[in-house]
Amino acid sequence: MVFRVKRFNAGHMTEADQRYGTHEALGPHGVLLFFTSPAPTEPHGYRLHTAWRLFLSAPESDDLPRILGDLSRIAKTHITHANATGHRWHPLGPQRSMVNGGDMGIPADATYVGVGASTLDTDDGRWYQLARTLREPSATGHRRSAFDLKGHCYLLLTDDTAIHIDRNPHAPLHYDGIRSSKPLDADRSAHWHNPHANLTDQGDHHTREVWRHLTALHHTLTSYLTARPVT
Repeated sequence: MVFRVKRFNAGHMTEADQRYGTHEALGPHGVLLFFTSPAPTEPHGYRLHTAWRLFLSAPESDDLPRILGDLSRIAKTHITHANATGHRWHPLGPQRSMVNGGDMGIPADATYVGVGASTLDTDDGRWYQLARTLREPSATGHRRSAFDLKGHCYLLLTDDTAIHIDRNPHAPLHYDGIRSSKPLDADRSAHWHNPHANLTDQGDHHTREVWRHLTALHHTLTSYLTARPVT
């Protein structure tokens, strides 16, 4: 899952760079939904399905906590409507879909396992600033490309694991950029002290706001999608 999210973030960066300055320019944030379905022939016995939503560049799509808060409210509205009409709602559609890319059609027995957020805004700067500098003349003659830029990802899983990914193309080989509230290595010692056990409470105000709104969206989806089978 971590590799897939990193790849998504890098692909988002490339697509946003290619569309920059056009009427179809992409915003700097994306949201991902994760599902698994039984697959006995796969190494772990399941297949991972990932659907996502990207947003066109606009003032309302420039604020990740706001996007997550809006999606949480939209999900609650769809759930309320489904309960009132006796129908079932699914975030992948076909009615009232919350995504616009990825694995749009998944098996009926697929199970929701988590949600993620991807952003091109990093400690190097906001995406729009960075994209502009890529197109400006360089005083040194060396020009960076989108492949030099970093990205951040946030994940919340139904086993209560929180993961933050710092995708840095220029990081040393030994640095994977992954912080997790739970060990991702099954061989990790039970006595290992995890400095990120309270990951969602760490970071600056903006980071904590991302976690807060992502948690609200995750809880809304978890309570509905795991309470009964979705068909």
